[in-house]
Amino acid sequence: MSTSTFVVSYANTVSHVTTKMLLVLKEIIREIGLDPTRFTKHWQTYEDAVSTWLASRHLRRITLEVYDPRTNGLVTRRDIDVVYSTVGEGRLWFDTAAVRYAIAKAGLAASSCLYDIILTNEPGRPKVDGWEACELRSTEGFRRYSIGATVGGDGLHAQTAYWSR
Repeated sequence: MSTSTFVVSYANTVSHVTTKMLLVLKEIIREIGLDPTRFTKHWQTYEDAVSTWLASRHLRRITLEVYDPRTNGLVTRRDIDVVYSTVGEGRLWFDTAAVRYAIAKAGLAASSCLYDIILTNEPGRPKVDGWEACELRSTEGFRRYSIGATVGGDGLHAQTAYWSR
């Protein structure tokens, strides 16, 4: 008889969740009708920041703001909220069906729209080159719809939501 053990370390979880959250963003950008080239061109910058701030437990949210460049007004918004815990089930997971459902529910954006990706952190975060403080666009007149948990692992998962009028 043999016995085996599988341990998922927090570092493995951070790597998994970082990659999957960024893939969710890329898929959302593409599926709502926008060009993900600008995002993928700077993938390493996003990956460095997300993984650093997940590892230090400072990352609270990743926000995709889609806006009209003529008015700078918000058209739609997607949030990926980070939830930290002290326990887990020892597995890594990703719910693609929930992500696709959220994309279908919120609909497409006009091809003339642009987007920004904003990372919201807790105070005292480690410095990551290429990132500075900024303000989110107003969500006045919008309503937030929660999709639920979409990616996770031991001690860490992310919940996705979208904003619509």
